[in-house]
Amino acid sequence: MKTTEHSHIVDITLEEAKTWKEAKYMDNGLVLTDHIADAPIPQTPARMNFILMALCQQGTATYDIDTRQQTVKPGDLLFISEGHIVNNYQASSDFSCLCILVSTAYYHSFVQNVKNVSSLLLFSMNNPVVALTPREIEVYTNYYRVIGEKIQDTKHHYQDELVKTWLLAMFYDMSNVIWRVERNEKKAQSRADVVFSRFIRLLEEHYRKERRVSWYAKQLAITPKYLSEVVKEVSKRTPNDWIDHYVILEIRVLLKNSTKSIKEITEELNFPNQSFLGKYFKEHVGVSPLAYRKH
Repeated sequence: MKTTEHSHIVDITLEEAKTWKEAKYMDNGLVLTDHIADAPIPQTPARMNFILMALCQQGTATYDIDTRQQTVKPGDLLFISEGHIVNNYQASSDFSCLCILVSTAYYHSFVQNVKNVSSLLLFSMNNPVVALTPREIEVYTNYYRVIGEKIQDTKHHYQDELVKTWLLAMFYDMSNVIWRVERNEKKAQSRADVVFSRFIRLLEEHYRKERRVSWYAKQLAITPKYLSEVVKEVSKRTPNDWIDHYVILEIRVLLKNSTKSIKEITEELNFPNQSFLGKYFKEHVGVSPLAYRKH
């Protein structure tokens, strides 16, 4: 774990998770462990640098995520997406979870479209802990077991493709949990939550062509300043952060899961030219679009 330069928040990385007790992992961004109780989770605020999905099997745990307290009990699925701050973690001595940790880059390599990502991300922000049905518990447990077996089958020529296929299927099944919960549990939302949700839905529809915060504020009939304040309050990110997130994610998906040329992607996402797209992508990802596609 390392401390960030500007605060006392420490980063928990996937590389560290590979060293946790009896962890199974793939070097390109996936870790499975059912010994989370033995993991050296810091008592100070910690930023998760990966996506974490876990099913509680026994015991209980409490923690704060972005300052909101959560309680996990048997049968609960907890979901934490990258970048959120976890603090005040406490667990009973018998606490046990089936944990799947995925790097954001690895997630992007098997996800099929941006909307799948955003629906899971939005849901996890408002529902970081969800009680699963007995059937959903069985489904998640089966995925955990099978994916663990595939990770250990290192001699399989198509191991990476198999693991990604199972992970994609699992995320679709977990998205069905989202559909079930949202259909049955209509919660009253605050004004800020409503504005943020409307902004994200609007962004889903228009990020390929429109990247101005002022444009989104106009569609929502509010000022850019108010939109920025609300989005920052709800998500701890700025509207520009979210716009960049969607655009970069779409570029990643197109580079990895389509045969479209850089020129075609440039036109599809309304960039003025390939050079501009290349600089934008490298600024956010650290490598050129071509290097990312080849990796």
